[in-house]
This record gives sequence, structure tokens and C-alpha cells, in this order.
Amino acid sequence: MTDVRPLVDDDDLLAALDERGREEWRSLSAQVTDDPGRLDRVFPAAARRTGRGPLDDGVLLEDAVRVGLVRSAAQGLSPDQLLDELRELYRYGDNDEKRAVLHALNGAPDEVDGTDVLLDALRTNDTRLVAAAMGPHSDHLDDDAWRQGVLKCLFTGVPVTAVTGLRARADGQLADMVGRYRREREAAGRDVPTDVQVVLDACAGRAQQQPQQQPQQQKDS
Repeated sequence: MTDVRPLVDDDDLLAALDERGREEWRSLSAQVTDDPGRLDRVFPAAARRTGRGPLDDGVLLEDAVRVGLVRSAAQGLSPDQLLDELRELYRYGDNDEKRAVLHALNGAPDEVDGTDVLLDALRTNDTRLVAAAMGPHSDHLDDDAWRQGVLKCLFTGVPVTAVTGLRARADGQLADMVGRYRREREAAGRDVPTDVQVVLDACAGRAQQQPQQQPQQQKDS
């Protein structure tokens, strides 16, 4: 059994669906709970059968529905089995389905390591995929891949508020990369995204914290 965090609370999800959508949701959820192997059959059509549209905080109803189905199926799967299912859903899904897979990974436990899925999403120019890939599951990315992900957000216009752990992971190498990016845009007479300064401030803030942490580390050693 693997626990996946929902994108929204079940009560909020049900409240956002109409009567037919709620009936469909309960039916689909029961199907994948009884037989997790049915997830790949119900996942693609889930939005059409239940509902679409925006919820609070930029969450989409169709994403919440699909993550909910993953959560129901995951109760009968090991972490490795869940990862296999998510990889297949991502591989054969359209961009809406891929985005929902990324959101499901963001709610999955640490044992589920979908780094390969994140890296694929970061190679696209779909801003919603890029934003979802830099969510909580981006903790699994190594430092180089994570820095490239931050740059991808700047390149594609994804707000860096989507980046999990920016202030904790921003470092001197990232500052150098972003600084070069800013200089290149200035030299070309192009506007510099305001998020460039946000990232540089995060890098500077972490650099200021490190000397303060050093004495404590020496004391502990």
C-alpha cells in the first residue's frame, strides 16, 4: 500500500463536481481501488467523464480527479508498482495527462523516484509541465538538473514561485548561471524577467546564511 497526497481534499473535489460527475468519480475510484490495473484504462477519460475547470490556487479540476484516481489505485500498489504505473501513464498520455502524473508524483512518498519523468517534462516547452516538474518531487533532482530546471522556468516564463526549495537550494553556481543569462539578454537589448532578481536574491540569501551555520557545524563536530 502506498499513500499519495491528494491535490485537493475529497470534500472540495466532490463539491466542485456536478451530480453526474460525482457519480462517475465514485464509480471510477471504486474500480481502481478494487483493481489498480484498471488505472491506465480510466485515467485518460477521467476528465471527460467527471469534469474540467479551474479550482482555487490555480489547481485544475481534471488534475485533482486524476490524482485522486492515482491515490485510490496506490492503496493496492507498492511504491515500485506505483512508479511503473505512473511512467506508463506519462509515456502514453497527452500533455494534460502528463501534467496530472507530475502532480501525483509531487504527492508521492520518497520511495517513489520519478526523476526520469521530471527530466522529460523539463525538456518540453509546455509551461504547465515545467511548473509541475519543479514542484515538491524536484527534491529528487540532483543539483545540476535542478539548476537547469530553474533556468528553464526563466526561459519559458514559469513563475519561480512554482519552484520548490528555491531558497534552500539556490547557490553560487545558480547565481553564476542566472547572472550570465541576465547579461546575455541585456546585451541583446531584451527585457530581463523580474524573476531573475528573485532567484539572485535567493542565492544571496543562502550565501549569507552559510557563514552563520558554519560555527554550529564545527561545534557539533
